[in-house]
Amino acid sequence: MDSALIPKGVKRCPTWQFLLWIGAVSVVLLWGVLAMVLVYFKGLNQTNMNNAYGFALWIWADLAIIALGGGAFFSGFLRYIVGKDELKNIVNFAVLVGFYCYVSALMILGFDIGQPLRGWFIFWHANVHSMLTEVAFCLTCYLGVLTIEYVPMILENRQIDKVPFFHNLSHDMHEIMAVFAATGAFLSFFHQGSLGGVPGVLYGRPFGFREGIFVWPWTFFLFTWSAAACGPCFTILITKITETAARKKLVKDNVIELLAKISGWMLATYITAKIIDTVYWATVTAPSKGVAFLDFYTNNPGSWYGLWILIAEIGLGGIVPAAILVTDKGRKTPATLWLAVILAVLGVCLNRWVMVLQVLAIPVLTFEGWAPYWPSWQEVATTLLPVALGTIMISISYRYLPIFPQELELNPPDSPATEVAEAEPEADGKPVEEAPAGEPEPAEA
Repeated sequence: MDSALIPKGVKRCPTWQFLLWIGAVSVVLLWGVLAMVLVYFKGLNQTNMNNAYGFALWIWADLAIIALGGGAFFSGFLRYIVGKDELKNIVNFAVLVGFYCYVSALMILGFDIGQPLRGWFIFWHANVHSMLTEVAFCLTCYLGVLTIEYVPMILENRQIDKVPFFHNLSHDMHEIMAVFAATGAFLSFFHQGSLGGVPGVLYGRPFGFREGIFVWPWTFFLFTWSAAACGPCFTILITKITETAARKKLVKDNVIELLAKISGWMLATYITAKIIDTVYWATVTAPSKGVAFLDFYTNNPGSWYGLWILIAEIGLGGIVPAAILVTDKGRKTPATLWLAVILAVLGVCLNRWVMVLQVLAIPVLTFEGWAPYWPSWQEVATTLLPVALGTIMISISYRYLPIFPQELELNPPDSPATEVAEAEPEADGKPVEEAPAGEPEPAEA
């Protein structure tokens, strides 16, 4: 039915299977839409946020998904600025993942502010003394950059590419992608860092407060560092999930191994800096505010914030995946590679959790206790809404756009490992195989 839109020479699953998958994900999407409508029309009383938790599940999800989208800016930086040409075969997908991460992040912010139609206020009435103003500007600009980087992939669709204007436009945009890659790296550095700077300047919240350089607390650099380290791990993870779902190889092992190696060393240096920061904070910063290290953790039954959370973040989410990814055997063994990228992704998500929610849960006055918080089903549903939307859009992009330049080489049309696709009919009604096409020009990042 849709074979004319599928890239030439590659095979996809039958249309009915694709529609069945999209329909299943759409159920989650519609659940999120219902919750979104309730939040917009009934207000933020649909959430379990309170006087203690002005930031809650949505902001954690926002910071986590922005960190995971860091694979786009870092892969583009490595490809176009550093000159790692091997990454041209995965940079398209990194940009695709990054694009939908940032679309999801802005969608979540639309839920959180309660009245998204007033979102333009932050640009027109900007508070120049707030790091969140810089975040809003950089997020918006970087989404624009990612959109520009994504457009050439759309223009390379089999039918759109037949139009000479779009064909030439796509080619011309590829020629200047290095400019947008550099711009994206610059914008990402500052908004990733500023998100970390928000808890770092909270003098009245000693768990988040950090010393720093001039106006930048250490968390400014740690947030950027962790996004550059763990963002590529998320790209690798989604690539592997896509390969598993498609039942075919989409990227050569040497490309994955190179990105994993770079990510592993970035993660190793980040977790070293994180350990140094934690030790300094626990032995110098916190005591200077009259707080002991163990005051920031509670052993109450059922608590989210026991000392285990620090051990899990640094050990399981940092040291273990870094140790795996920096070794040849660890990167080249499929099982350990899967384990490493999953742990790295969970580690950066856990870091954002504690820097958003644990900061608010800890009592700061003598008569206060630990503040409890459980998200409402509306918060959970609206958090899953952009995840479902991103899943649908990535699925559509993979089906109809030449995202992976090595797909044809790794999966010849006569290979039994490829999926069955609907062939285009000839004039006499007999199906014919499409001739392989040349590798599409990688889009960017």
